[in-house]
Amino acid sequence: MYFIYPRGYIVLNSNVLNIPKIIIALDFPNKKAAMKLVDLLNPSIFYLKIGKEMFTILGHQFVKELHQLGFNIFLDLKFHDIPNTVFNATKAAADLGIWMLSIHASGGKKMLMSAKKALQSFDKAPLLIAITALTSLKEIELKEIGVHISLTEYILTLSKLSNDCGLDGVVCPGKEAKKIKYLFGNKYKIITPGIRFSEDLSYDQNNVISPKEAKAYNIDYIVLGRSVTMSKNPIHKLNLIINSMKYT
Repeated sequence: MYFIYPRGYIVLNSNVLNIPKIIIALDFPNKKAAMKLVDLLNPSIFYLKIGKEMFTILGHQFVKELHQLGFNIFLDLKFHDIPNTVFNATKAAADLGIWMLSIHASGGKKMLMSAKKALQSFDKAPLLIAITALTSLKEIELKEIGVHISLTEYILTLSKLSNDCGLDGVVCPGKEAKKIKYLFGNKYKIITPGIRFSEDLSYDQNNVISPKEAKAYNIDYIVLGRSVTMSKNPIHKLNLIINSMKYT
């Protein structure tokens, strides 16, 4: 099934094709640059991620503006603080009408439970997703912060903690996704950044996978950032990514 973009671009519908849904990371230095891409995207197909850079520059008004355009917003601020602070921050974020929110699993059980509690009063609460390990993290760097287990063990430990606390899923490197799905079930959402073709620059990402692998690993949502947003033709790149998963 095909859908026409507002400006005439044609893409495939990921829901029909049973491929991971696509979140576009809006990591731009200003609103003009971000909207140049946003104006090409169909909100019925793509989700948008607002991280620390754009939220710091443009604040909650930008989130509301994108929401009014029909986009589901993943507010990726990775809250990590004392339970009371995270409770209040989570509630404030949910008030923006966002679709998904991230917090750091390494903040511990009390912090995770506090964030979960903050969403109880909302009729339509956002998905609460825990960050396990950043895709830039190398195993040797775990030891530098005093963690003396493997990266995989670390990710699985934090995934279990987040699941025990009633969160909706985790952000994790792709190679751990199948194990997490096996342990916690298909309802537990997996969000994975670091999606690259072999010819793409990896930038500061160390734990990367291809779009084909993302589909094979049963990942729910892939986050596409610089591999698309820094492309000369981002819509063409998106079509390449979707088609590569379609024929897996």
